[in-house]
Amino acid sequence: MSQFTFDAEVRTEIGTGASRRLRRAERLPAVLYGADEAPVAITLDHNKVNQAQELEAFYSQILILNIDGKKVEAIVKAMQRHPYKPKLLHIDFQRVKRGEAMTATVPLHFINEEDSAGVRAGGTVMHLVNEVTIRCLPQDLPENIEVDTLNLNTGETLHLSDLKTPKGVEFPNLEAGSDNDLSVVSIQPPKGGSDEEEGDTEADSEQTQE
Repeated sequence: MSQFTFDAEVRTEIGTGASRRLRRAERLPAVLYGADEAPVAITLDHNKVNQAQELEAFYSQILILNIDGKKVEAIVKAMQRHPYKPKLLHIDFQRVKRGEAMTATVPLHFINEEDSAGVRAGGTVMHLVNEVTIRCLPQDLPENIEVDTLNLNTGETLHLSDLKTPKGVEFPNLEAGSDNDLSVVSIQPPKGGSDEEEGDTEADSEQTQE
């Protein structure tokens, strides 16, 4: 499991002008909220965070914020990027409270695609969602959830309820009823149908001509 730790400082200057000055100094404005505590405006080293956010686990793991010597556990809830430069503009962090269930978004990892029954038959894998919302205790938070497509045939779809979750992990969507059982991945049949179907079509054509 990945571990991210960032030094942060409480900031007293708030506003667009103050944030612009921070960014020029390679500091990243952010806010920390949640866990029944007041929000705190902070700053972090922009380059360190910008480098870390290139890793998938940055978005789905508990981060350690060392704020003026006090360590706080948090997850990323929102991020604002520059429209065309490789820079971050602002991050929202949410505190994590040990022993209290939390919701988070984690990526899906699709495995055995090339060996799946549908692909071997000429089908094409279609990813319908790439991340899902889960609920769990902080210590049970996974970096990702695997989606095994090995036994998936052409024309078939795996839904959220078909996925195997790690111990202690739940999908809030499923508690809202079957209408929220998201389609996750499917395998489309090959274009033009199977060879057998093409043969039947040719035979029908010949009979028609006769």
